[in-house]
Formats: sequence, C-alpha cells, structure tokens
Amino acid sequence: MRIILHSDLNNCYASIESIAHPEYKKIPIAVGGDPEKRHGIILAKNEIAKRYGVKTGEPLWQAQLKCPSLKILPPDFPLYEKYCSLAKRIYCEYTDLVESFGPDEAWLDVTASTELFGSGEKIAEEIRERIKSELGLTVSIGVSFNKVFAKFGSDYKKPDAVTVITPENFREIVWPAPVGDILFAGPSTVRELNRRCIYTVGEVVQAGREKMKAVFGKNGERLYIYSAGLDTTPVMHIDEKLPIKSIGNSTTPPRDLKNLEDAKILLYILSESVAKRLRTHRLLCKGVQIHLRSSDLFTQERQKKLQFPTNLSGDICKEGLSLLDERLDFYTPLRSIGIRAIDLVSEDEPFQTSLFRDEKKEEKKESLELTVDRIREKYGKESIVRSVILTDNILETANKPNVTPPAFYTH
Repeated sequence: MRIILHSDLNNCYASIESIAHPEYKKIPIAVGGDPEKRHGIILAKNEIAKRYGVKTGEPLWQAQLKCPSLKILPPDFPLYEKYCSLAKRIYCEYTDLVESFGPDEAWLDVTASTELFGSGEKIAEEIRERIKSELGLTVSIGVSFNKVFAKFGSDYKKPDAVTVITPENFREIVWPAPVGDILFAGPSTVRELNRRCIYTVGEVVQAGREKMKAVFGKNGERLYIYSAGLDTTPVMHIDEKLPIKSIGNSTTPPRDLKNLEDAKILLYILSESVAKRLRTHRLLCKGVQIHLRSSDLFTQERQKKLQFPTNLSGDICKEGLSLLDERLDFYTPLRSIGIRAIDLVSEDEPFQTSLFRDEKKEEKKESLELTVDRIREKYGKESIVRSVILTDNILETANKPNVTPPAFYTH
C-alpha cells in the first residue's frame, strides 16, 4: 500500500509576514491587493483575522467590515517563495517524490522512505515539528494511501495538525463531508450535484460510477473515483514537470472599462505578457480565451480557435478584441479582464499554412517582437511600449512593474 503525505503551510503568506514583522503577530492581518488600485482581494489571513470571519478571496472592503482593525499588507512574493523553497528542501530530505500543488502545498510519496524514517504518521509529525522549529511556520499534513485523501486530510484539521486517513477509516472521515471538500469539485459541479440531491462525498459513491459518468461525463467519473478512494495517480519526481496547457494573465484596472478602446489598452498589456512567456517556453497557441467580470460582478468567458498558431502579442490581442467586439456591448462596464493562450503546441510542431498567408510579413512581425524582448531585457519593461497604452494615463499604470498582475499557468 502506498503512503502519501500532503503538506499545506498554514496561512502561508500571512504567517511569513508575521515572521518578517513580529509586531504583527498579535493583531489581525491579511495579505491583499491595493484598495486604491482596486486589486482588492484577500490572498491570505492570519488566525486572528480568521476568527473575525475574514476569508481568502473576498474583497478587501468586505473583510474590513468584518474586522475594522484589519491590517492589510501588500504581497511580497519573493519572500514567500524563499520560505516555500526552504519547506520543500525539508521535504526532499525524506523522498525525491515531491510534487508541488501551488507554492505552499506539496504531495510526498514516502512509501519507500518508511524503512528509514518510520511510519507515514511518524514522518509527517517529524516534518511538522521541523517546519515549526526551523522556519517558524505551522503546517497541516494529511497521511493516506492516495493523493486525494492525503489532500483531504491536510484540510481536515488546521492549523498545525496531522490527520491519518486509512482504508479502514476513510468512510467515517471522508464520506460524511460536503461534496465540495473533495479535490477538484468546483462550485458549478457542487451546484449541479446539490440540484440532484447529492450533498456529501458518500452520496457520490452511492450514486454509482455509471450514473456519475452518464450525468457529468469524464469529470463525474473522476469524482466518483476520488470519492470511492480509487485514485492511483502517482506523485511526480521533484524534477519532473507537467506540460503547460495554457498561459494567461488578468488584472483589475484602477477604473472600470467603459468601451472597446479601454479594453484594447489592457488587452495589449496582458497579451504582451502572455506572448513573452509563450516564447520563453518555445510554445505556440492555437486558441485564445478571454475572461471578463463586469462591475456588477457577473463573470463570463469566451474562446475561439485560431487559423494559425502564434506566440505574437499582436495576434493574441487581435483575437481577444474580436471576441470582445462580437460578444459585449459595454452596457455594464468591465471591472476586470483577462486573456489566456490555450491549446498550446511546441514551436517545432509543423502546421498547415495557406497560399494566402504572407510568410514574409509574419517573419517581420516575429522579428519585431523578439527585438522588443531584447530591448526590454536590457533596459527595462518600460523602455519601449506601444503607443496605444499611453493613451490613458490611468489605465496605463497596469503596465508598471510594481502593479503588473502575476502570471498564471495551468497544467
């Protein structure tokens, strides 16, 4: 039987801030965006703020209503990365099968390590104590026979705890839990399950594999497998990397976007970031997706396939604008916007061209963007910018290095 751990650093960002600033240890703090620039989401909170009901992902203004004394700190990602790397270094002393799940979480397969270090629970307790004594952080660790239940275990008791889920006790621990507690059961899936009177993990199993597959397709079958304890997904080696499936970026600008020209500024800023990362990874995208959130907080996504794969910002932005122009009338202004390159392929993969495609023009466009890359690498991001970005001195602040939103990848 496999022995899998899932380790989750408790309140990671806020806890690290408390180490860097000891004066914050006894007050409610949260790491979030800049309210004045409307990057107003809670990224992490400490236990004191949690007792006031502050939740990760909620708007800053809402958190401050719950806790008027809440101290909101800007994120310091290099500092967080340093501590997360130190935690991973500790994990690697027990096994080389360490798979990250976000910056502050990781799976460890310690099956072969038990002969050296003792049982899975003993290893988990030792890691928990070392994280606390060496880094000053607390961690919750789940110990189980598969990745899904190990993740469930790390969420089961927080903070600073170890939970063991075995083939003998998982029905008593996991099955009574809300179905949303199982890995990858998102809000829309939970709503559909609840609509069919399936509320707990155990009720997913009772529904049966065939019914779940018939109603929800492959995702339903996967949810059944996870709920029934049948997951056999391996933990990757520390050096193994999953292929990147998409690359995107999004932002909440300092003011609402009221027309296509406003959106054009932001889409060019975001598309340049996406295109640069595509080129860094030697990838092309065969599709583009946009993510929109209106000022009344209604969210929608649109996507389209491209005639030819690309990693050029002009092409990506053009397709994003075309999706906007087709689908949106800006009756309600946009609060945030994002663009994502999807259906990725290697630069080396051949594709069918066209007699009507001007290859020399395409080569010039590619050469131009590579030249811009080199200029920015040498002289800084703002050394050369598109003129359209400079047409609005409020929106163009989204291009400043200190407020550019972090990139996101999916695997």
